[in-house]
Amino acid sequence: MNISVDTSQGNQSSTQRTYLTLRNEIITGRLTPGERLKVDTLKENYGTGASPIREALSLLTSDQLVERLDQRGFRVAETSRHQFQEILNLRCTLEDMALRQSVANGGQEWEEQLVLVHHYMGKTDRAEQELFEERHKNFHMALISACESPILMRFCGQLYDLNVRYRFLAGRSKSYSSRNVEDEHQAILDAAVARDVELSSRLLMDHYRSTGAFLSDLID
Repeated sequence: MNISVDTSQGNQSSTQRTYLTLRNEIITGRLTPGERLKVDTLKENYGTGASPIREALSLLTSDQLVERLDQRGFRVAETSRHQFQEILNLRCTLEDMALRQSVANGGQEWEEQLVLVHHYMGKTDRAEQELFEERHKNFHMALISACESPILMRFCGQLYDLNVRYRFLAGRSKSYSSRNVEDEHQAILDAAVARDVELSSRLLMDHYRSTGAFLSDLID
């Protein structure tokens, strides 16, 4: 399963399939920060050729999920407290902008889609971590989907993926699981549907910063 991506592989190229698989394994932590990514090993593991592997690694380098080592191949991008704080700050800035525009501009179709993706997220057992993360991302992207800026949406989606690597770590913590995230999501949804821009913004920023404060204690 890949986070927030339709993974039906019938019409996907070898490069796309390899990219999605590698991306998923990095985001979910199965490939760990700093781990070397050797083309020959990946060829054997994924049953594909060297060219799709190299092309997928180049795409993941653009996504900031893989680092290219001069003359020495590739490795999974490192994580750090400094990087996490940078991701959090950027995410708050850009998503606040996108959310304000989306709540102000969103019509009935946007509202119905937002309610629907929230419903599916709420039905999902958090123990199904990858499925929950897929639906969790769908909810957060639906919130800002009426911002009328494809470039802003793309940046927010990339920041989500960078951030979710850290949240997979938190998801294994008992103290994190005790937090009532469901109530936070419901409050954000209610404020957005009520078209309350200021309350929506405050609740979403509090939601992110609460997670950020918790995660920063687990890093390094």
